[in-house]
Amino acid sequence: MASTSLVERFTPDKIASMPIENIVDFICSEGNNRLKDPIEIAKKLKSLANRAYRLDPNLADSVELTLTMSLENIRFLENQLKKLDKEIEKQLKAFSHTLQTVPGIGPVIAAGIIAEIGDIHRFTNEAALAKFAGLVWNKYQSGNFNAEDTSLAKCGNFYLRYYLVEAANLLRMHVDEYTTFYYKKYKEVNKHQHKRALVLTAHKAVRLILALLSKGQIYRPGGGIANT
Repeated sequence: MASTSLVERFTPDKIASMPIENIVDFICSEGNNRLKDPIEIAKKLKSLANRAYRLDPNLADSVELTLTMSLENIRFLENQLKKLDKEIEKQLKAFSHTLQTVPGIGPVIAAGIIAEIGDIHRFTNEAALAKFAGLVWNKYQSGNFNAEDTSLAKCGNFYLRYYLVEAANLLRMHVDEYTTFYYKKYKEVNKHQHKRALVLTAHKAVRLILALLSKGQIYRPGGGIANT
């Protein structure tokens, strides 16, 4: 937001001519001194301003107005999302669950998973839940050759699959077991490494999510799950 404020307030020419110290002071003030490396951010902004396309003076006002209105729309939508996130968090409190005991899983992802699964007891095992989410693959084999580009079967609950993949992305960043698994799968192929590894990580996470929701178990860092 601090960088956005700078772009809103000053033209590229003005930013390019500003001393680094002034840019640092501005973004620190706008960012409430919470930025990790304001000097590096200031240098990048100044570099971008120096390389920015210079507009014809006759077009500058119109383009500036268009950009300002676009930024205002983005900020409005961001504020709307914040309101929705708060309401989701509020409504989620009515449901007893332990998904948020897993590092990285917040109320929005947890709510999405719970809403799309519905009654968890409909699923007798992790394979059934994975199939419901569409985390299954078409078989494409020729002799001893297994296609590297084997695609997901076009079935299942698209929204649940989305939330599970988002959860997997958070797990690989916060939980060592999933980080290790993700990178193992990433290194197995030469194409679409991230997408493939993330989907396989989501498939692995299905077992954890089934246990958390069906048995009321909680996640223990370094120890998997435990009964409440």
